[in-house]
Amino acid sequence: MEFRRLSVPDAYEFSPRTFPDERGLFVAPFQEEALLAATGHPLRLAQSNHSVSRRGAIRGIHFADTPPGQAKYVYCARGSLLDVVVDLRVGSPTFGTWDAARLDSAKYNAVYLSEGLGHGFVALEDDTVMAYLCSEPYNPAGEHGITPLDPALDLPWPADIEPILSEKDRTAPTLAEAREQGLLPVYQDCVAYYDKLRSAN
Repeated sequence: MEFRRLSVPDAYEFSPRTFPDERGLFVAPFQEEALLAATGHPLRLAQSNHSVSRRGAIRGIHFADTPPGQAKYVYCARGSLLDVVVDLRVGSPTFGTWDAARLDSAKYNAVYLSEGLGHGFVALEDDTVMAYLCSEPYNPAGEHGITPLDPALDLPWPADIEPILSEKDRTAPTLAEAREQGLLPVYQDCVAYYDKLRSAN
C-alpha cells in the first residue's frame, strides 16, 4: 500500500492495491503496517462508523476535544466523495489550512487524520457510503464542529452541487468564532499526544 502526506501535517492518504477477477473485487482499505510506516504508531480501534449520504450531503467539519481527541481512518465503500481535512490546532504553523482527496469505490483509497484535525466530506453521488475507523468512542460532550460553509476557509465544495447540511452543521460557528470561544484544540497538546502514542509503540 502506498501513502502520501497531505499538506495538512499529521494527515495522510493511503492507496491500496485492488484485486479484481471474474467474481468481483478484493481490497484491504486499512493495513496497519502502512499506517505504522506513516505515523509511527498503530490505530487504537474503539468504534467503527458507517454513513450513507445523498448527493450533495456535507457532513462536517467535525473535531473532538484533544486529548484524547479522535483519530479517524476513512474510506468510501460505495459511490464517491470529496474528503476534506482542516488544521484546527491553535498554534499550528498551518492553522486554518486544508487539503482534500477524492475517495471512491473504484480505488478504495483512504484518509487518516490525527487527533485535533477537523474532518468533513461531501457526497458526489447518491447512496455514497463512508466507513470510519475511530480511535475513541463517540463522546457527545467532547464533540464539536465548525460550519463547512465558512467563507474564510473557502472549502472546495463543488459549485454544481446544491449542499445539504444538518441543522447542527449549518449553525455551527466559523473557525474564528470557535477560536474565540476556546473550542479548538491546541497544537502543542496534540503534538504531545502524538509523541505519547509513538512512545507507547
